[in-house]
Amino acid sequence: MAKSETPLLEPIVPSCRLRILSDAQLEHLRSATLEVLEEVGIHCPSEKALAIYADHGALVDFDDRIVKLPPEVVLRAMSRAPRFYTLGARSAAHDLRLDGTAMYCATDGCGVETIDFETRQRRPSVKEDVAKMARVSDYLSSIAFYWPMVSAQDHPATAPLHEVEASFNNTVKHVQSETLMGEKTARYAVEMAKVIAGDEKTLRERPPLSSLICTIAPLGLDDGGMESAMVFAEVGLPVGFMSMANAASTAPATSAGTIVVADAEIVAAMVLVQMAYPGAPTYHSLMPGVTHPRTGAYLGCDAIVYAVGVELAHMWGVPTLAGMFGTDAPEPGWQAGASEPAGLLLCALCGAETGNGMGLLEGSTVLYPEALLLDSHSYHQVRIDAVGLDTSREALAVDVIKSVGPRGHFLAQRHTRDHVREWQLSELTFQPREGGGYQDPIQVAREKTEWILEHHYPEPLEDSQRRELSRILEAADRELG
Repeated sequence: MAKSETPLLEPIVPSCRLRILSDAQLEHLRSATLEVLEEVGIHCPSEKALAIYADHGALVDFDDRIVKLPPEVVLRAMSRAPRFYTLGARSAAHDLRLDGTAMYCATDGCGVETIDFETRQRRPSVKEDVAKMARVSDYLSSIAFYWPMVSAQDHPATAPLHEVEASFNNTVKHVQSETLMGEKTARYAVEMAKVIAGDEKTLRERPPLSSLICTIAPLGLDDGGMESAMVFAEVGLPVGFMSMANAASTAPATSAGTIVVADAEIVAAMVLVQMAYPGAPTYHSLMPGVTHPRTGAYLGCDAIVYAVGVELAHMWGVPTLAGMFGTDAPEPGWQAGASEPAGLLLCALCGAETGNGMGLLEGSTVLYPEALLLDSHSYHQVRIDAVGLDTSREALAVDVIKSVGPRGHFLAQRHTRDHVREWQLSELTFQPREGGGYQDPIQVAREKTEWILEHHYPEPLEDSQRRELSRILEAADRELG
């Protein structure tokens, strides 16, 4: 298999910044979160976590497993969290410096079904699907880091570890997992990350793997999730927390109330990490939903709620993984693309460092391979718009306008030839069709996906690294399988 060069990333670099909430509104939310943490508390079933909370000033009911956090305890712990750090990659050129100057986006995960690449039949996902989509993601300049997009259900007991291994073997970019649950599983994942990094110093300075842990709404933490988070934090691998509180079911029916429940869960988890390992890299991810009042179905929130999550993260002094994409549409088409660019642009303008959600449908459960190309199209639309307007003398083109004058045209001008070459046009739209007209963009996206899988093979791991990853997986399968 011949390798091919992984394109450089094209992050979103906004020319301006947007504020959704005033300082007073942010203070209202912060005060509400602190009040809930102090007076209501968080349920945490992990004995190890409860002991850490108690040792650092929290009020812990060990019988009911409720943790109450006084405001001063919360603020002291959060003051230790780093505001900026780097997500490393196998390729140094694809490291992500989370310093607030650019927004980097990832795929979605962890779906459970795939539209088969060849038969186009719907089926349960397998490890090979993870590997194939890692290669597609490696090729796309819109994808800065990779979430295993679907579950390796052919390895049920150790699926998260097989997903990480398939990812490392098929992309040179940073890998972030949202399924590494439990201390033992996390320790195997850390061993894999050490193989990729090569040494302890690189592991901390350019961590090739990070983890996302979901909280349990309302106001709950998961024992396996928190214990795996502490394994990651111990060695300096970034770990973040996402709340998916659902308005009107696991959260209040108002947007602000839902945000408070979600924020309290996330902050309580980040506080635990900072208590155990001060200065460990962590991040905040607000991804609430809405319960449909007639069907009970899960719906995504309005885009403004995800943008508020960006501002909350920065208020607490940490980077954000912003919510976006993640459509509930059943197949690629207008519904899937209707609201995605608006949410992405809002979060980018609010200064989000990272975001995820590209490429899955039906509420992040089903993979249509071509959907990632379609979402990439939306991403680049936003990236181009976020740059803003060039008003230099060259761009204003007054001299050219004078030269052409009234009733002329600009086709023959060198200025036109030079600048048309700078246009960034979509590879999916306005592609001529034999016999006239244009091809269906969805079909073009499908064919482009097939082309990538046929032609793109990123820089492979060294043989010794592949063997070591396989050895770690075999050990995990024996112990956990």
